[in-house]
Parts: sequence; C-alpha cells; structure tokens
Amino acid sequence: MKRSELLMPAGNLDKLKVAVLYGADAIYMGTPDMSLRTKAEFTLEHVVEGIEFAHAHGKRVYLTLNLFSHNKDVPKLAEYAETIREISPDGLIIADPGVFQFMKEAVPHIPLHISTQSNVCSWLTVKFWEQQGAELCVMAREVSFPELTEIREKCPDIKLEAFIHGAMCMTYSGRCLLSNFMAERGANQGNCANSCRWHYKVHVRLKDGKTHELAITDENKDLFEFLLEEDQRPGELMPIEEDERGSYILNSKDMCMMPVLDDYLRIGVDSLKVEGRNKSLYYVALVARTYRAAIDAWYADPESWDPKPYMDELRNVANRGYTMAFHHGRLSNYSHNYEDTQAIGEWEFAGMITEVREDAFILQVKNRIIAGDVLEFLPPDATAETVLLRVYEFEDADKDTITEKVSGGPQTRVRIPFSLFDQEVIESLKERIPPMTIVRKETPLTQKQWDRIRFDKTGMRIEMEGRVDAEAVDRLYARQRAKLVESREAGQKDVKFKTARLGIEGCCGRGCNGCMIFWNDPEFEKARALMAKKKQGEMLERDARKMDMEEDA
Repeated sequence: MKRSELLMPAGNLDKLKVAVLYGADAIYMGTPDMSLRTKAEFTLEHVVEGIEFAHAHGKRVYLTLNLFSHNKDVPKLAEYAETIREISPDGLIIADPGVFQFMKEAVPHIPLHISTQSNVCSWLTVKFWEQQGAELCVMAREVSFPELTEIREKCPDIKLEAFIHGAMCMTYSGRCLLSNFMAERGANQGNCANSCRWHYKVHVRLKDGKTHELAITDENKDLFEFLLEEDQRPGELMPIEEDERGSYILNSKDMCMMPVLDDYLRIGVDSLKVEGRNKSLYYVALVARTYRAAIDAWYADPESWDPKPYMDELRNVANRGYTMAFHHGRLSNYSHNYEDTQAIGEWEFAGMITEVREDAFILQVKNRIIAGDVLEFLPPDATAETVLLRVYEFEDADKDTITEKVSGGPQTRVRIPFSLFDQEVIESLKERIPPMTIVRKETPLTQKQWDRIRFDKTGMRIEMEGRVDAEAVDRLYARQRAKLVESREAGQKDVKFKTARLGIEGCCGRGCNGCMIFWNDPEFEKARALMAKKKQGEMLERDARKMDMEEDA
C-alpha cells in the first residue's frame, strides 16, 4: 500500500531539523522575499543546509513560492530560478499561474505543486492543473471529505495534498484584505496581521442615530445596526454584515483532523499537511511526533485504530480549541471561538537539549522553570516512552552557579546530570534523548483558562459524536460557556497546575525521576511496587494514590 506522507512546516533551520528528527516525511519552507511568510528566518545558506540535512535522513523538502506576484516581483523570478537549479529542492509550491508558467519553463526538472492559495476546490480544477503539468494539488481547506473522496476517484493520476492540522483563516483559503485595511499589512504578500482575531466590542445604534443599551431579540433586531469597535481604535465603529454564510469577522478554532485521520489514510491522500511555519519548536516536535505515531499505528492495524490517545496529546500544545472544520461539509457554531482568542495548552515549551556530555544533558531554556517543576523529555522516536524528571535546582552550564529558578533566553543553558535520572538505565537514556530533543513542562493556568480548555474539549466532542440528543448537548454547551464567561469576568489571576503540586510541595503521583516525595513518602509504597513492574522508562498512567484509594474502597 502506498503510504501518505506527513508534511511539516519549518520557519527556520532548527525547526526543519526538529521536524525531520520527529517523524516528518517531508518539510515545506520558504524565504521572506518569495513565500507567504515574511517572518521566515531562512537565509540561502540555511536553505542549502536544510535540504542537505533532510536528504541525508531520507526526507523531502518543498520550497514555497506562493506569493501573488506584482510587477515588482517579476524581475526576481529569474534569479530565484537560478537558485532553485543550484539547491535542487524536491518541489516548488506555487499559487500564481504566471509564476507557475515561468518556473515550468525555467526549471522543468523540478516538480511543481499548486498551493492552497489557488483555492482548488473541485476535480475540474485539479484536472486543469494536471494538464498544465502540476505534480500535486493542495486542496483548499473548504473542501469537504465527500468532495475530497470524489476528487480522489476522478483524479487518480495526480497527487493530492490536504491540511490536517493548524490555524484556520476566516477567508477563502487566505484570500484576505482585512489585514490590509486594518494594519496596512498584505496577507497575500505574507504579512498578515491576524486582524480577524483581534478583540472587538459590539455597539448597537438605532436607525435615528441614537445609541442605547438594549436587549436584542428576534422581534426587534431589524431596528438596529450592529457595529464593531476594535480595542485600539475607540470611536471607529465598523458595521457587521451577515448573511446565511455567517459573519465576516470571526475567530476560528484550529483545524484538527485527528479524529478522522483514518478517512484520509483510507482513500489515499498523498500528503497530509500541517500548518505552522511561525509556530514554536515545541509545536513542530509535538505535532510531528503525535501524527507520526497515529499514522504508523493505522497502517499497522487499521481495524483497531483509536484517535483518542493522540487527541489527548495534541491538547498539550497551545491551540485555540480544535475543530474538524469543513470535514462534514459546513462549519458549525462549534468551529468558532467567540469568547477568547488565546492559544492555550496544558503543557508548554521548557527547552531543547543542545548537547549530550559524558555525565549530563545541556538544556537550552526557553521558558521560566522553577524548583519543583516536572520536566518531560520527548524522544524523537514516536514509539519511545517519554521521560519525566522533577528538578529541584538548576546548575548554569557556563558559570557553575546554582539557582532555584531560571528564565528562558538564548544564553540560558543548564546542566542536567545523569545522576538525577535515578530510575533510568543511563546508556539507554542517552540513546533515546539525543541533541535537539524537546523538553516540556506543565503550564500553570488560571481558572478562566482551565474553563476554556474544558469548553473547547466539549465543542470538539460534540463535533466528533454529533448532536444525538440536541437539547442535552445545547444545555451542556451553554452551561460551560456561561461558566467560562463568569470566570473571565471574575478576572482571577491565581494559577494552578493540572497535577496536584505547587513548587516543591505535592506530587503528581506518576513516579518521576528524582521526585523526593514519590520515592520516599510511605503514602506511595504501593505505587513504588507498581513502578517496579513497569518496563524501563514507563510511567504510571495517573496519580498512584487515587489507584490506592480505589483499591481500598
């Protein structure tokens, strides 16, 4: 069976290398001048090194050339084509028909891919691009799964690519002018300001020009105009217009097709694409690792494949709530986040292993870590167990000083001695945790943020399971929304972790390396016995004290 490739984004060289190591089959990247990401950090030297690194690991690299060209861009194309001849990527991703024709003639040996910006939504359009010489078409995010199935059937001789994960643009596959209007930043030139996600206030104005605070009902809604006011533009009131397709300024949740990934694998979508060239190293590693494991598990045993453990893992990276978007044919109210635009995850980026010394790992710190934090090491091998370590102090790798907290920064490197991993076989540990291994820690969240996470989970579960009992579902959703609104208005700033700990007090009960409480407190005696039966590196699934209490009951 021909396997679908996992295509990951890379906004810089480190992200490319992490994507390769964490399971991507292919990587797409671009340079600031000719792709739709002006924040891309690739120099030509980085592009060359990245392609060489990927090819050395048997992976493919596609370069993005997906801007909509203006006259000023045309003279650059010949120089770009010359560069393409020198570095030999595995494909070019193009949106503009003129650029397509230029590159088809200038670099005929390089496969050409049609970008999602070209809004390919039908088999007729796919056939057109196939006849023009395209090797692959990226489907617009608006294509439903039934449509994708028909396209696959009618177009068997061209490769198809579909998005499976990442941010959603509220315009037709990125054809947006809102950013141009609000911030004079061209979305179609790779400089989107994400104006659709800004915080707006709604104002109501009577037709006679008077303003009032009124309850809007079906009976009186036609008497008013609805206007938006963005936080930083007081007094600038913008009318909202809405038709049967919905409002034009909306905040979409993030796409996540993990619950239906088996559908895409079953019909043979050639490339499964993840959005996020501007996302963090942690995002790249976690998403690649999770989809790698899910894809491999489906090919190994499609009949018993279950998306749940992979969905649970994807919630550990910051997101705006997940939605299956257009999979079933149209968006629902559960696809949008009307209450909050913040991306939240239950874990966050702690750092990256930059060096493995004879007696210690060297961790480049990316976020604040304090005494008592539990670090989780994510091996690049998707089948390997993660490693948990509770840290009580931090030794500066360059200054030999010891502190109880460290902050993220390019110069902040701490030494993590192997001696702290008291439950690991060190040689095995060093094999599983090579340089560029990503390390994460739990995110302390406010009550509002925890309520947002629960609200998002409910919305995704409704999308997955359907509204079988519509009234009960609507009551649950409304109740959780009301709780989120209440906690948002309360404005509580206190934070708490998911597990039962704070600083050096408490214990998550899973048997972390170096945890003084778990390995010494009599309360965990039964838990330690359970750990003794686990294989190397395997942790307890949840707080062992709760299991003890259940057994005693």
